[in-house]
Amino acid sequence: MDNKIRIQKMIADSGFCSRRKAEQLISQGRVKLGGRPVKLGDKCGFKDIITIDGERIDMPRRRNFRYIMLNKPRGYVTTVSDELDRRCVMDLLEGVEERVYPVGRLDRNSEGLLLFTNDGEFANNIMHPSRHVTKTYRVTVRPDITDEQLTQLSSGVEIDGRMTMPATVVVKTKEQGRVVLLISIKEGRNRQIRKMCEAVGLEVARLRRISVGPVKLGMLQPGEWRELTPDELRSLRTAIGKGK
Repeated sequence: MDNKIRIQKMIADSGFCSRRKAEQLISQGRVKLGGRPVKLGDKCGFKDIITIDGERIDMPRRRNFRYIMLNKPRGYVTTVSDELDRRCVMDLLEGVEERVYPVGRLDRNSEGLLLFTNDGEFANNIMHPSRHVTKTYRVTVRPDITDEQLTQLSSGVEIDGRMTMPATVVVKTKEQGRVVLLISIKEGRNRQIRKMCEAVGLEVARLRRISVGPVKLGMLQPGEWRELTPDELRSLRTAIGKGK
């Protein structure tokens, strides 16, 4: 019986990074098996030696999986490390001994709910477009918004050469020179909310993610983190079709 599994899954299950990131590393030639570069589709066993940029990864066994939410403040980049020496979200996870990584990303000037885990399969399911996990953002735009712009955002706009999926857009408050929207999307494209707003002529003054699937940011303060509760974890697994 073949007990070998795809290398990108092995890397993800080790907690080194997400499966999607592992696939990128393999494509870039940075992953080696027994000292030799691998390609997408290659498999390995639990006793094999996998290195990434020369660093040996710990092959997965029974692991202590962590599921964490952070209220990301503005000014932090969503990376594990940064060559430009900018402040990273990992700096905020004080006291977390396991090697966790962010599930998806928020750009430097965005804030709000960011999930972390060392469960590669869980992370991959949350991020995979086919799962259609809804993410909701509280977006402050300037100066005002028309019915036509609302319709465009809801029905889909073209960004990066292709249309976005339909979104749910609700006007929360309207004041002189600013409007607060709640925008829910089922995609996770790069800087998607900002690009959608720019595409219809709106300036984004503030962008905060307030929920991922059924999990809400709640009263968690900026810069603080906590473990997901069993109920939150169960509801997320249900949302991605994994578990009850």
